[in-house]
Amino acid sequence: MRAEAQSHVDSIKEALALLRRFLDWDRALRRLDELNARVEDQALWSDPKAAQEVMRERRRLDEAITATRAIQSELDDTVELIEMAEAEGDTAMEAEGVEALAALAQRADHDKIQALLAGEADANDTYIEINSGAGGTESQDWAGMLQRMYTRWAERRGMKVELIDYHAGEQAGIKSATLLVKGENAYGYAKTESGVHRLVRISPYDSAARRHTSFSSVWVYPVIDDNIEVEYNESDLRIDTYRASGAGGQHINTTDSAVRITHIPTGIVVQCQNQRSQHKNKAEAYNQLRARLYERELAIREQAANAENATKTDIGWGHQIRSYVLQPYQLVKDLRTGTTSTAPGDVLDGALDPFMAAALSQRVTGEKVEVEDVD
Repeated sequence: MRAEAQSHVDSIKEALALLRRFLDWDRALRRLDELNARVEDQALWSDPKAAQEVMRERRRLDEAITATRAIQSELDDTVELIEMAEAEGDTAMEAEGVEALAALAQRADHDKIQALLAGEADANDTYIEINSGAGGTESQDWAGMLQRMYTRWAERRGMKVELIDYHAGEQAGIKSATLLVKGENAYGYAKTESGVHRLVRISPYDSAARRHTSFSSVWVYPVIDDNIEVEYNESDLRIDTYRASGAGGQHINTTDSAVRITHIPTGIVVQCQNQRSQHKNKAEAYNQLRARLYERELAIREQAANAENATKTDIGWGHQIRSYVLQPYQLVKDLRTGTTSTAPGDVLDGALDPFMAAALSQRVTGEKVEVEDVD
């Protein structure tokens, strides 16, 4: 088999192996049988909420199993076709088989990612919180670039973006911002972006045109609905109000409409200022608090299972998950997976899917990659 065809075969087999490992194949087959039996039990339908949960789990599991089987079957048929074409010297049929393998490899990669988005909250909308690190205008400008990057990523995927909280930088960019991204699997895709992001460039704010390194942090947590219980004590909360800043309307800098809530036991701080009334901002801040506490519980569960755990760390050197180098060369490098791009302009314009896909896969395999940071 030609090298090109073998490369596609290896890629498809790798995707299939990851899918089976993620699903825990034998357990998944047994679980699907159990769910099919429950669906046929008329007693289930007397409880609409329970029935909805069963049907949701059954649909996701059935789609993943069916997709895996279809890819395996098509792979076997196509490999057989190519081997037959090679034996008969039919180059046209062989080329057709290689083309089919290439399309199948793309489909396998897509289905792999869809299957990996089966976590408890992966289908939910998500908050993306961005904070600038030390360094004044440089890091604040970088934080503003990250805000635009995630906004463009969401728009590319047809998602809606709302600005929940915004604190402008002193000269440029932002000190912090919180985005609400609404769309299917928004949290599932974005959750691996939590961490410190590093930028290296010739500073537009340095008259000597020197190279600067800037840091900003990203924190991703899911929007949760009323069906998910999150417990906390009101006595553990400190609620502050302050005057909103930035774009927003006549209420800006005239009333104490913005709300900040601090959960004292964990140190979690959430805030909202996008609404005109303090009451609405307080309600949104409570939603963010519940989401952050829930995300914290998910992280604890992952840590207990020895899975990848994105934690909030110092915004500085040694903690970055990804480096973006604009000068003297062009490179974006993920320091967890080794994934790279030589087109940082595209990445900063929202082309994040390859980085997200690699990080999602790594969460399943648990494989650590030794990656050196770039200068």
